Amino acid sequence: MIESKTWGNRLIDICIYGVLLTFSLATFLPFLYVISASFTASEVLMKQTFVLFPTKFSLDAYKYIFSTETLSRSLIVTILVTLAGTFVNLVFTILMAYPLARTHLAGRKPIMLMIVFSMLFSGGMIPTYLVVKSLGMINTYWSLILPGAISAFNLIVLKNFFQQLPDGLEESAKIDGCNDFGILLRIVLPLSMPAIATFSLFYAVGHWNTFFNAILYLNDHTKWPIQVLLRQIVILSEGGIGDSSAFDANFVPPSQTVKMASIVVATVPILLVYPMLQKHFAKGVFLGSIKG
Repeated sequence: MIESKTWGNRLIDICIYGVLLTFSLATFLPFLYVISASFTASEVLMKQTFVLFPTKFSLDAYKYIFSTETLSRSLIVTILVTLAGTFVNLVFTILMAYPLARTHLAGRKPIMLMIVFSMLFSGGMIPTYLVVKSLGMINTYWSLILPGAISAFNLIVLKNFFQQLPDGLEESAKIDGCNDFGILLRIVLPLSMPAIATFSLFYAVGHWNTFFNAILYLNDHTKWPIQVLLRQIVILSEGGIGDSSAFDANFVPPSQTVKMASIVVATVPILLVYPMLQKHFAKGVFLGSIKG
């Protein structure tokens, strides 16, 4: 028989739900404000510093930022760098994590020590820049992909995930004549889809949000990803990226609404990816974080 809750327990539940609701609103309201402000007419936003719902709906900001190819080009660059970078990250991480998951691998412990060492210490910004420059990757998209091809943290977690797979599966495959690459492609990877989906999201979000490396390595502004362009818009507080001739002579570039619309355009695409991988997200992380 299920006992009814006492008033004390109900009061605790109310307090818990109240705290959760408060934190939820604190994280949700900024997104709602940015979206609402991007669809609000500029003259209304100048009078009202905070709007949760657009009182005067307007698409001028989106028309303005898409009136030239500046933002569209940066968005395409970001999408291509994210897709190519995520693919390179996964290939390199998987090909390094799988051998390290084999306990009989010679030199496994020294390699793991070097990987852990790289998590604690790094060469720094200037040595990294000199390496990228010496390899001829300045002003190329490879400078945004190859320097961070493998994340030490993701590598260790994925290695631990591979270690938890039953050894009997690989032994059975070897008896059937399958080599190491065949085992990896036909057995290990299909069983590791939750972890791979999780790290795909980690890597994709990292590439999508990158702007510091682009500032360091990309001298050509036509190669800037969306985050660098967004940074320029927000910091300089200028809306001068559109074609004013597309509007009336009395039209004033809506600088504040342009910033909000640019944030929405830069944020929404990566947010749409998360629901597709959400069911694998927590499972993939926890399965690979048990063993050391």
